[in-house]
Amino acid sequence: MSALFSDDWMKQLMDAWNKEPEVCDKLAEIDFNSVITCGFKDEENPRGVFVVEKGVCVRAGDWSESDPAPNWDMRADLKDWLKWVENGIGMMAMGTAFATGKLKFKVGDYKAIIKDPRMANPFVKSFGLMQQLDTDEIK
Repeated sequence: MSALFSDDWMKQLMDAWNKEPEVCDKLAEIDFNSVITCGFKDEENPRGVFVVEKGVCVRAGDWSESDPAPNWDMRADLKDWLKWVENGIGMMAMGTAFATGKLKFKVGDYKAIIKDPRMANPFVKSFGLMQQLDTDEIK
């Protein structure tokens, strides 16, 4: 098992992302390029980084200050991340998590994602990929 957002966990997520056509192929169709970070609401810095070029994750691992500025920085409490890792999350639940503040975007526009189904469907699907990973809480 790998700790949530650890280098190993992020690399497993990258492998799952790149094997899932409903994520990487759909995002490749729209030339999606982004630096995505994630972590916990109570921490200043993110824990993990995920670099996507034309829909394909080309690098993932521990976040460092030398990483490029993120286009998206998603934050939640540990208990919420673990719930989503265990159970997944659909579009309605994700909207509720955002509206209630359980899922925060320090950087990035959640509303832009949900307005564009070419981004919304792969985004929700990417959360489902977390269910495929063997996850410890945190290191």
